[in-house]
Amino acid sequence: MTDTCINFTMKEWETLRPEPGSGLEVRTLSSKEDRLLAADLAEAGLLEVTELRTGLLIRSFSHVGRVRLGDIEITVLPKLDQTSLLNLLRYAYGFRKLKLLPASALRLDQSGFADLLVSQLIAEVRELVARGLHRSYIPRRDWLSSPKGRIDIGRLAAQGGILTVSLPCTHHPRIEDTLLNQILYSGLGVAGTVASDLQLRRETRHLATMFEEQVSPIRLNGMILECGIQRVNRLTHAYEPALTIIRLLWESQAVVLDDTELSVRLRGFLFDMNHFFQSLLSRFLRDNLADYSIRDEFRVRRMMQFVPGFNPRNRRAPTPRPDFVVLHGTQQVAILDAKYRDLWERALPREMLYQLAIYAVSHEKRSATILYPTTASAAREARITVADPLFGKQIALICLRPVDMEILEKFVISDGSASVQRKRRAYAEGLAFGSPPS
Repeated sequence: MTDTCINFTMKEWETLRPEPGSGLEVRTLSSKEDRLLAADLAEAGLLEVTELRTGLLIRSFSHVGRVRLGDIEITVLPKLDQTSLLNLLRYAYGFRKLKLLPASALRLDQSGFADLLVSQLIAEVRELVARGLHRSYIPRRDWLSSPKGRIDIGRLAAQGGILTVSLPCTHHPRIEDTLLNQILYSGLGVAGTVASDLQLRRETRHLATMFEEQVSPIRLNGMILECGIQRVNRLTHAYEPALTIIRLLWESQAVVLDDTELSVRLRGFLFDMNHFFQSLLSRFLRDNLADYSIRDEFRVRRMMQFVPGFNPRNRRAPTPRPDFVVLHGTQQVAILDAKYRDLWERALPREMLYQLAIYAVSHEKRSATILYPTTASAAREARITVADPLFGKQIALICLRPVDMEILEKFVISDGSASVQRKRRAYAEGLAFGSPPS
């Protein structure tokens, strides 16, 4: 990112209009490539940049970060302050509480959300390097003048005997050039490209030099990252937070148009706060609803089916997937959906209402709940009935339940005393079943 571009800073779920003095008036996107990227961003629901006769209109949603379109740089900041966000991030993704760079050096109010993740990654990698990078026994087949391991008689016979001063050996040296360390090395490169703070970029380059001689760089993709996370075991458990951050950074550089396809790579970074909010609630509910089990993105099967003989394209039947289903034994007791939109301050979009109506109808208790974040202490639960339009009989119930982020943070960072644990359980039950304590 160069200094010649013009930066526009905004909050999540905010709209900047081309009003006089805004800097957006009589401004357009500079190229066809930028217009195509803007269209992809809007289609994916990441960011909307619309060219009007009077200039540009920019509308943010649940993604925070920074993206560049030509000579325009757009920074979307989270509403939560840096300290609260970091506390909640650490809890949601299991990051350790390590020493970060000073808050004054991070300048989150200017640099955006990516620098917060990069700073945490630097702290995680420093800790791993200080402990000593994990080594694994890697099978190698080499011709060695000083034999080690097992002599490969087959290769020797295929050559017709000993013709050189070395022997073919199969051995297993214990080295640092493992997949997990390769992901760390390449992940530091990704972090250096998304960080806007000069000190953070220097730190990522400095850490990367510690890997250069012993670890091979690789090109990151979704399959490699998933494989790395699956290889984490009790010996490499300390790698998990760093791998999670690298995956978040890598995924936030792409425009996702559907569940299976990644389109163009971004000139920037946009992090999905909705995904973060879902992960945060998932862990909080699991940790504090001991008598219940939580299923993430539970598939509601057999609710919708094509009529036999009326599926000419042989397509798969739609399967609704609420964010959480709370089970008591095998019985479904609640359907919850996490939406990162403050519904106390903003109206409920009809697509969210329709989605929750479908979930409610699928549930035996004919109810479903939206959990949404807020910092308004006056926020209270709202309820909407879905009724038969002819007879007025209630068909289903939709609950709009606020999650007070300040209260949640206090529970996350508080000690584990018995009284605090009781309050946590009571709050978790209130989120899952209604009437959370104030």
